[in-house]
Amino acid sequence: MEIIRDGHIPSVAEVAVRSRVSRATAYRYFPSRSALVTAVIDSSLGPVRKLSSNLPDGRARVRELFEQTFPRFQEFEPQLRAAAQLALEQWAQERAGLLEEEPYRRGHRVRILEHAIEPMKGELTPALRQRLHHALSVVYGIEPYVILKDIWHLPEREVQRVALWMADALVDAALSQSAALKPQRKAAVRAPKVLR
Repeated sequence: MEIIRDGHIPSVAEVAVRSRVSRATAYRYFPSRSALVTAVIDSSLGPVRKLSSNLPDGRARVRELFEQTFPRFQEFEPQLRAAAQLALEQWAQERAGLLEEEPYRRGHRVRILEHAIEPMKGELTPALRQRLHHALSVVYGIEPYVILKDIWHLPEREVQRVALWMADALVDAALSQSAALKPQRKAAVRAPKVLR
């Protein structure tokens, strides 16, 4: 994790040298940079991925998730940026037909956010719930740090506040839209069918 904390995604050979082990040993544990970054991220975000809430209110559960995990994102920001960097680099290599290693795949946020919005199942239509799930995926993770710190130069605490504000706004929008659709759905159910 130290090499990645320095802002550099090492090759497996560099890890071997830095760790004072043979290349063969390093490659046994990490056959690719993807495997190496996966191990680092698993170590960094293990507690986040195991997070589970019993809160019955979806809005409260989403808020709890953001409040509990964003400090962890801050703590492991260099490692998360390295994972995003590797994913982007490999995407470009794959498009050009130059990717020579197994690609690093991200996506744990899908399951994590699914658990957070689960209590809203009865409040939102499946389409609205999926849209909320997609939208929250954009604001949950390292991406707000990249945009808000690098472009806007916001301090870490403000990054967390803005991300939480966006999450609250997305949940509010989904619930408001769902409430507006309920009378329409009830009317459609009550409307008599015309027989021809």
